[in-house]
Amino acid sequence: MKNTYLFPHKLYTYILLAILLMGNINSLAQAVPDTTRIKVLTDTTVLQGNLTHGGIDTAKRGTLKLTDIDTTAALVPKKGIFQPNPKKAGLYSAIVPGLGQLYNRQYWKIPVIYVGIGVAAYFIQDNLNNYNSYHNAYVGRISNPNAVDKYTNIYTTDNLKQLQNDYEKYLDLTILFTGVGYIVQVIDAVTYAYLKNFDISRDLSMRIQPVATPNGAALGLVFNIK
Repeated sequence: MKNTYLFPHKLYTYILLAILLMGNINSLAQAVPDTTRIKVLTDTTVLQGNLTHGGIDTAKRGTLKLTDIDTTAALVPKKGIFQPNPKKAGLYSAIVPGLGQLYNRQYWKIPVIYVGIGVAAYFIQDNLNNYNSYHNAYVGRISNPNAVDKYTNIYTTDNLKQLQNDYEKYLDLTILFTGVGYIVQVIDAVTYAYLKNFDISRDLSMRIQPVATPNGAALGLVFNIK
């Protein structure tokens, strides 16, 4: 009997979904705002310290009008501090898994990603080979009840059908988990790029304290940023 190497019909659906997902991630990455520029959203801005970027005179304190600020200049991190662009990080990871982590300088994550890819590839290939083997034997026995194959006297025709269905299910699950892992590594690259220089020092605090309101006293949630 001639063995036929084939793919389950569901596999084509997953491949199509992966292609569509690539296009959606690319569009999402282009829609992510560039966090290296900060826009002035209010008409007046109260400054409690010195600002050295954006064309603001460092000698000015108190309330500044919008006209006092050069809005064409970008407020960027201090020189020497690396701030990755989330849009680029997400796009790089969508094109090549691990490339976004390389751009973010998270070098230790790259081997983890590619070990995961290797494990996923192994199980996809193993499940596909087993599916094809049991499927071909099952089809051969249906076509010729007296056919002899490597599973003769080991599995019945019903056993071969069950094994074929089981390995088709395993293959579908492996491809599904591989797709989830691919999405997770893209999200990881975008998230880390956003939070790279996020301030989590002890100068950020939150507490509840009494505050004065026009109708009397009340409890308020107070944030302190020093």
